Amino acid sequence: MTVAGRVPTVRGMDTYHVVLYIHLLALFVGIGAGAILIACLFRLRAAQTLADAAPFGQLAGTAGKLFPIAILGLFGSGAYMTSDLWSWSTGWIDVSIGGLVLLAVQGPLLGERMGKRLEHALHANGPGELGDAARAAIRHPLLWASELSAMGVVFGIVWNMTQKPATGAAVGAIVGGYAVGAGLALVCTRAPAARLAPAASD
Repeated sequence: MTVAGRVPTVRGMDTYHVVLYIHLLALFVGIGAGAILIACLFRLRAAQTLADAAPFGQLAGTAGKLFPIAILGLFGSGAYMTSDLWSWSTGWIDVSIGGLVLLAVQGPLLGERMGKRLEHALHANGPGELGDAARAAIRHPLLWASELSAMGVVFGIVWNMTQKPATGAAVGAIVGGYAVGAGLALVCTRAPAARLAPAASD
């Protein structure tokens, strides 16, 4: 173990780089899974029938299982690097850990809950064209916010990892990423104008 600010030994640096690779790999897994989930949401939003929606609902469920692996990988490898080269009192590291905790809590409490709600709505809809209940579940703001805000937090964590800002700026990166994701969710869940108002012939 090295003291923060000192140059690690050659052997220690080799281990550090292996752990850094694992850290980046976990990050790529998380971003990849998030990208798949967001793509599935857009495909679900465009679906007209249950047959259109079902494959993307199943794919989203499979991709969601990768998040716990990514979070554990990020935290475990990050903990080693912090102990080896940095310090647990480093502001941007503490803030980034807080971001990981947020993702770990929001995923099961919000993302999985809304995913189950969507699954039930699609099952209740049955074969054929999607009804209003299924479309409402697909466009529920909390479903989209759970995924888009999570991606925003991940980008905030990446910013902190690369820029290593002061604590206040690190908090701003996480909060800003979350806010941008939540704002995009509201935009993406707006129903088309044709569905917001009755047709003139009615």
